[in-house]
Amino acid sequence: MLNTWAVVPTCLPLVHRRCHVCAADRFRASGKFRVNANHKVLDAWLLVLCTGCGDTAKLTIFERAHVRTVRPALLDRLHANDLSLVAELLQDTVLQRRNHVSPDWEGAWRLDTGGSGHLDLEVADVAVRFEARIPIRPIRLIADGFGLTRGEVERLIAEGKVVSAIRLAGKVSGDFTFTLKR
Repeated sequence: MLNTWAVVPTCLPLVHRRCHVCAADRFRASGKFRVNANHKVLDAWLLVLCTGCGDTAKLTIFERAHVRTVRPALLDRLHANDLSLVAELLQDTVLQRRNHVSPDWEGAWRLDTGGSGHLDLEVADVAVRFEARIPIRPIRLIADGFGLTRGEVERLIAEGKVVSAIRLAGKVSGDFTFTLKR
């Protein structure tokens, strides 16, 4: 029987970025956007606040974009300070590269295993589904889901008792399956 686990975001991730005021390295999304118009061109930024001193920084969404190139629905969401747009933009790799930032998902997600029925099985087939692109080590997910230590999971992998089509040593942010044999 295939068990399905879900990695669910619980809040917006922090943003790795160096503060020019206090040298802290984390910012939190304020949920606000700033849109500036200069004749027929628009600039838009996502505002983030330093976790150390509260200073505001801007993450560029677009610069010097002609009014006709910006979708009206996107512009409406920017003006309305849409929180779901904030979540989408924080996961956007183009925005991350443009602004030299990366999301920090530590403490911003949870693992939903659907109960404890899988703990007693001799052979457990598990499908892990990600609701957001959250980079996590599969070893940590397996350890959390089965109540094991990471060392025990690494030992089970070395013994061939945990098998998967993906490499379990690095980080993943997409759906995968694995089998645990006890």
